[in-house]
Amino acid sequence: MSIVVRTLSEQIFSIVREQIVTGQLPVDQAIRQDALANELGVSKIPLREALARLEQEGLLVSQANRGFFVRQMSAEEAEEIFALRLAIEPEAVATAALAATEQQQKIASDTLAALDQAATAQLDEVAARNRDFHMALVRPSGKLLTTQLIERLQVLSERYVYKHLEPAGREDRAHLEHDILITAWLARDAKRAKALASAHISGTLADLRRQLGR
Repeated sequence: MSIVVRTLSEQIFSIVREQIVTGQLPVDQAIRQDALANELGVSKIPLREALARLEQEGLLVSQANRGFFVRQMSAEEAEEIFALRLAIEPEAVATAALAATEQQQKIASDTLAALDQAATAQLDEVAARNRDFHMALVRPSGKLLTTQLIERLQVLSERYVYKHLEPAGREDRAHLEHDILITAWLARDAKRAKALASAHISGTLADLRRQLGR
C-alpha cells in the first residue's frame, strides 16, 4: 500500500509542478487543496505529500493557518540560481563530454529530440524537457553530488526558463544554441562544450534581467 501511495504522490507532484511552471496556479492565492484534490481525482493525503515536497524543492511556501502558496518569481532569485549554475554546470558538462559512453551520448541526443518535439507540439512540457536535456549533458560526469546540485538548480530554473521563452523567436535561438552545444559535446570537445554551456546560461540570465526589470 505504501508503494502505491508514494507512486501517486509522485504523479501529483509532477502534475502540480507543471501547473506552477506554466503559471496555471496563481501566486497571490492559497492553493485550494479540496478543489485541487477533486480536480486530480485524489485524496488530500497524497496531495499534501506532493505539496510538502514542492515546498522542499523551493516552488511553494507555506504559511501557518493559510496553507501553501506558489513562491513569487524574482530577479534576485534568478540571479542566484543562474550564478550557481554558471559556477558548476559548464565544468560538469565538459567532464561529462569526455566521460560519456555511446549509450549516454544517445540519451543526450534523444532528450534534445524530445525537447524539440515539445517546442512544436507540447509547449507546457518545454521546461521539463529542457531540464532533461541539460541533465543528460551532466550525468555522465560521474560526480554524484555535483549532479544532484545541478538537478536541484534545474528544477528551480524551470519557471524562469518558461518565462524566458515567452518572447517570439526565443525558442529558435535556444534550439540553435542547444544544437551547437550538443555537437561539441558529442565530439568530446570539452573546452568548447564548457564555453558554449556557459554562454547559453549567461544569455538566458541576460534576457531574464530585462524581463524581470533587473
